[in-house]
Amino acid sequence: MNLISIDYIIQAAASLSLYKSVQEKRSGALINPSWHIKKWNRVAPIMSLGKGVLTALQPRSFAAFQGRGVVMEEIHDKLEVFSPATGEKIAEIVPTPLKSIPHIYKKSRHAFQSWSNLPIKERLHYLKRLRLLMVEKMDEIAEVVSKDTGKVKIEALVADIMPTIDAIKHIEKHAVKALSGRKVTTPLMLIGKKSYIHYMPRGTILVISPWNYPLQLSMVPILNALAAGNTVIAKPSEVTPLVGVCIENLFIEAGFPEGTIQFAHGGKELGAALTEQKPDYIFFTGSVRTGKVIGEVAARHLIPTTLELGGKDPMIVLRDANLERAVNGALWGAFTNSGQVCMSVERVYVERPVYKEFLMLLKEKTKSMRQGVQSNDDIGSMTFPAQVDIVAGHLEDALDKGAVLEAGTPPKEWKMGQTHFIPPTILSNVDHSMKIMKEETFGPVLPVIPFDTEEEVIALANESEYGLNSSVWTMDREKASRIASRLVTGAVTINDVLITVANHHLPFGGAKQSGVGRYHGEHGLKIFCHEKAIMIDNGKNNTEIQWYPYEGKYTSFLSLFQNYFSAKPNWIRFGKEYLRLIKLSKGNRK
Repeated sequence: MNLISIDYIIQAAASLSLYKSVQEKRSGALINPSWHIKKWNRVAPIMSLGKGVLTALQPRSFAAFQGRGVVMEEIHDKLEVFSPATGEKIAEIVPTPLKSIPHIYKKSRHAFQSWSNLPIKERLHYLKRLRLLMVEKMDEIAEVVSKDTGKVKIEALVADIMPTIDAIKHIEKHAVKALSGRKVTTPLMLIGKKSYIHYMPRGTILVISPWNYPLQLSMVPILNALAAGNTVIAKPSEVTPLVGVCIENLFIEAGFPEGTIQFAHGGKELGAALTEQKPDYIFFTGSVRTGKVIGEVAARHLIPTTLELGGKDPMIVLRDANLERAVNGALWGAFTNSGQVCMSVERVYVERPVYKEFLMLLKEKTKSMRQGVQSNDDIGSMTFPAQVDIVAGHLEDALDKGAVLEAGTPPKEWKMGQTHFIPPTILSNVDHSMKIMKEETFGPVLPVIPFDTEEEVIALANESEYGLNSSVWTMDREKASRIASRLVTGAVTINDVLITVANHHLPFGGAKQSGVGRYHGEHGLKIFCHEKAIMIDNGKNNTEIQWYPYEGKYTSFLSLFQNYFSAKPNWIRFGKEYLRLIKLSKGNRK
């Protein structure tokens, strides 16, 4: 385990002329601490404590070690890492010191000068090496993600690792075309000129990522930013720091140039300090509350941002839907990753004639689901203890207001201890006065409510401050399209859930409080670029018709525009006026 910030390692290794050795020793080790024990023991020796528990022993002060002008500060605090599924302590991570942040930015901006000038194809070679490395170490990565998040291993593989590798594949295939300068149409009024759009990398990109899908939601924006020619500073979530270290090690082993991609490990103070350093772009995925804070900071400095925030996604089941499929979709959409998905199905509206049948089938299937972390289990644990409290609060509020518990248990009966398993829960007799129907729950709880008319369910679905994703279930394609067109969300799936995020040809993002901006696909590359307009003239003519002098030109311009923009353009008259303007422009004022 890389228990020391990589910035520490690079700084100290540079001072000790060990950087090359460090790079070689790190090869092949995603979470193995042994690579740096011998080389780093003069600064921070590492030892193993029992069953996989790791710790970093720090000297009292780092002041004696200076790397590239940065004095390392004394560190007393470490990030303790506990498995949310077993409660065992699995590691301690030394956070990135706040004083090192200016140096991190300086190194990033220095690396940008060379990285941005590499041909796109050459940058993609690094991404390909990363992809092949991830394929080789897929099972090992899945183990890290599962252990750090508490999710079952198959979900780590299917929903975190696979989409990331697929994103790299998509970038490899499409980045050259998407980011190459392209010629665009030039209007007739600008005859003789040629127009192009060029894509210029922005500079240093700050990527702040969440804990629910700590691999995918970190790597996809990082990869797009790097492919577009930017350098990146990544701040993984402190809730799942082992995944952050795993990602860092992957980039190092793939051989990305020093400073191109750097990681800063720590909590909210670190995130705030990174944001205040004026990066050239901020990509944030997380809560609405934090997103608004970052948006305010960015606005003060006019820093462009993408904010991928929360959701309260509705599922609409019409009477002619395939109920078996709809129930199976609701179960997976609501309970995958223990409901900790911004695109989770968080409320289900079922047309009244099939409501009872849907609810009965949903209850039966819910009670048959397996919870744990073994290979045959369906639902893992919650990842973040604070989120357990939020889910409990929403559920208690609903029960106090008359909701009926169809499956699951009341929060007071949850057996937490040192683990964070919440039984999959189904609620009926709910309404929009309850928190469970209004606020993002982010847990394995599914409220179900009947509706009578299409107008009613559209109004209910849109009665939310969120608008990330939604689904419509019916065999009537015309009706599905009609309803989908009126839902105020960033995505709609018909007879499926969540799946739009897996198609990298589609944009991803939300409406209302669900965020600002879109990424994925070609757009996901271009958001990290300045779009630069280029117009070329051959330079042979000495003047232009709209340049000085204006003398005698007004009536010709008036006639020119009237003949051009009229319902029936008069091209002969247009040509004559254009030639007259050229003649007037070449003449000298008396």
